[in-house]
Amino acid sequence: MSVRPLFGSLCASLDDFLSQPLTIVADSGGAAVAILNANRPVFYVVSPEAWANSPHLRGEPARSGVRAESDSLSESSGRHSAGSFHVPSAHTHHAAPHAMPNATPRARSAMTESVMTQGAMRANSFDVLAEQLLAHEQQRVQRGELSAASVGILRNRLDAHVLPHFKYTPPSQVNPMMMDAFVKRLTDSRLTSTTVSQYLVVLRKLLKLAIRHGFLRELPELPSIKVASQPRSMLSLKEYAAVVRTAHRLHRWGGKAPEVKASTLQRDRFWVQPRHLSLPPDMAWAIRFMVNSFIRPGDLRQLKHKHVQVVRGNSVYLRMTLPETKRHDTPMVTLRPAVQVYEAARNKALQDGFGAPDDYVFLPAEKDRNYALAVLGFWFKWVMREAGVAPEDNSGRLRTLYCLRHTSIMFRLLYGEGIDMLTLARNARTSVQMIERFYASALDGEMNVAMLQSRRSPAKRR
Repeated sequence: MSVRPLFGSLCASLDDFLSQPLTIVADSGGAAVAILNANRPVFYVVSPEAWANSPHLRGEPARSGVRAESDSLSESSGRHSAGSFHVPSAHTHHAAPHAMPNATPRARSAMTESVMTQGAMRANSFDVLAEQLLAHEQQRVQRGELSAASVGILRNRLDAHVLPHFKYTPPSQVNPMMMDAFVKRLTDSRLTSTTVSQYLVVLRKLLKLAIRHGFLRELPELPSIKVASQPRSMLSLKEYAAVVRTAHRLHRWGGKAPEVKASTLQRDRFWVQPRHLSLPPDMAWAIRFMVNSFIRPGDLRQLKHKHVQVVRGNSVYLRMTLPETKRHDTPMVTLRPAVQVYEAARNKALQDGFGAPDDYVFLPAEKDRNYALAVLGFWFKWVMREAGVAPEDNSGRLRTLYCLRHTSIMFRLLYGEGIDMLTLARNARTSVQMIERFYASALDGEMNVAMLQSRRSPAKRR
């Protein structure tokens, strides 16, 4: 029987071998395969049959020509491999030749497990790197460098697109073409350029971990995404007055919200509990409070009485010492109408057995605050529909609870006299740059035409 030479001319890269060892051995046709790292051979691989029939080892017991070690590669094997693979020497004790006849499924399974799951090679998986990344980010939360909500957002993004897309791709195999395919997936999901850019940040963090493990030498080229600022929608003064009046009217009327969608006139599953199909006074209070306090919906959800202090002096306002939001922890002050809203909400809460420092200001009976915020969002859509306010603005942007914060800041820019942008930004827990990009970007000359056409009096010119 003719035997192929042990050191044949076939070759494969180390990355390819680590990702699909059985396929490479099966495709070799019995010949030895040189495994290359940085275009230099680091070891040879042969099939069990070729090893058993090798003239160099005639008469010696043999088994698989590939052995996986749990320790790392030696210096000569390069830094990018995860296990040590070598051809056993003639002095190695072997199992009988029939221990793995013709690479049976059981043998293939054992071989795959030894190559792909032992030692450092186990980390050549996006699932493993994702868990490590979450652990690192959780440590940043413990050090106060990051909010706990950021870790939740990271986990959601990993589960939504990153891990499903790279499920069968080892990090060592990622290339620019795969990056383009990932961006296409995000684009096809109709995500905004800002969200796509944030997903690429997550992917970049995972690939940096892969570099630390030695699976990559450098980051593959990532697609360039031009982030377009998309300001949120707002309400005009007339629309704001309409939704407040309608919220009060629906509360007095006591009617129930329709259990159908306005667009399709049907709903497969209605998630709002029956007691929340009727509108309480909280909705009108929440609308007025947000427009007069610059607060975010997420902060409104967590607002407790211990966070609020009524200040009466030359000015009447609320001082809110909310937990840190987006690395901002300074107190916020409200406009005077927010004081009236808060006192009305607190009096109602005291009548219902709430109003303690640790009780929530809005919907205090709801302990699930995510559900409480979702109910407020559902009510807001219902109120807008009844008030005749379009669910989208003229630019096609949806109007949600968050548009009330935008409305609050825009009203100060439009109707506040001599408003200082820095003071407004600090009080709203944002930056001047963010106001210019996402709030004041919707401000046009016609909105303040009277200011543009105003003239100073002769006395002021001197």
